This record gives sequence, C-alpha cells and structure tokens, in this order.
Amino acid sequence: MSIEPPESTVSPSEGYSEGYSEGSSSAPSRRTFIATTAVGSAVVAGGLIGGPSVFGVEPADAATQAPPTSSVSVTVNGERRTVTVDNRTSLLDLLRERMGLTGSKKGCNAGACGACTVLVDGQRVNSCLTLAVRLDGAEVTTIEGLAKGERLHPLQQAFIDQDAFQCGFCTSGQIMSGVGCIKEGHTGSPEEIREFMSGNICRCGCYVKIVRAVEQTAHGK
Repeated sequence: MSIEPPESTVSPSEGYSEGYSEGSSSAPSRRTFIATTAVGSAVVAGGLIGGPSVFGVEPADAATQAPPTSSVSVTVNGERRTVTVDNRTSLLDLLRERMGLTGSKKGCNAGACGACTVLVDGQRVNSCLTLAVRLDGAEVTTIEGLAKGERLHPLQQAFIDQDAFQCGFCTSGQIMSGVGCIKEGHTGSPEEIREFMSGNICRCGCYVKIVRAVEQTAHGK
C-alpha cells in the first residue's frame, strides 16, 4: 500500500500566481492582496506620522509656539508691581516664584486646605485658584504685609499669645483668613468663627487655640 501523498491537482501558476490568476481579470491572488495591503498601510501610517496635522498645525510648530502672556499691574503689600505673566499663572505662583513672597504656602494647590489664603481688595481668596491675569489693578495683601515695621498685626500677636500653631505650615493662611473673618464680622461666637474659618485646615489640630486667637483680636479678650 503506497503512503505517498497524492499529487496536487492545482498547478503552481494557478495557486501562487504573482499577478492575477488565469481566466480572471479582476480577482487578485493571495500574494498580491497581502503585498498591496502592506504597501497601503505603510503609506497611510507615513501620512499620519509625517504629514501635516489634521488640526492644521504642524507638530513642530505646536511644540515651539509660545504660550499667551499678559502684562499685569498689581499692588502687593502697598507696592505697585507690573509683571508679564503666562496667562495660566496662579496668584500663588506669581507671589512665590516671581515676587519672592514665600509666606503664602502651597499646600494642596487645589483650594482645599487654605494654606495659600491672601487678601485681594480686602477679601480672602485661595491664591492657588486665582489667576494672576485677572487681578490687573487689584490690591493684594500677604502675610508679609500685615506687620507695621517691627510691630506685629494684633492677630499675629494673638497667635503667639495663644500658642495657636505647631508646625507653622498653615499659620500664614490661618492668620490671613482670620483677618478676613474679623473684617467680615463673623466673630459673634466660637461656633461662628469655626464655621467661617472651616476652609483652613490645621493638620496639627490647633483649632481651639486658633479660635481663641481670633476671639482675642476681634473682642480684645
């Protein structure tokens, strides 16, 4: 009994034609189909990688394009300052990185801890959430601007008297928020002070003494 495989009934020219199979003017062979698909894919990929951006901007131009900037004139602690800033710059970064006023701390950088609190036109704000470009003509007060020479602001002195801090990281924001709270008239009771100071977090847990310091300043206790 023979075990040799039967000879193929398909001729090489019929099964592996380089072009189109005989007797057909439209159906491509398997090899031609694969080759055509590979070349087409390479052309498309080359167009996407090396061609112009679908948004009309060349990748190299987008990478080198300078961000928009604006000139901002702002009074900080009584001194008029004019600077050119990236439109995305926060007030906190302007104070710390451009003006050297590092008393305002960068804590969460998301407006949740209050360590960056400053006064803008007398109102307390989270400087990490405030765009510097929007403050043209505004007056900003930071912790460095509270004292009058060697004489501390009454709330600064109250924080010392009441020992209202430990690590000190949140202290500048607590004091600035306390000054705003007093100006707003929200010091009728310890409960009211706690409510209107609740945006300032003290991870050391000095809340009782912070409230006492605000009371001392507001009511002369």
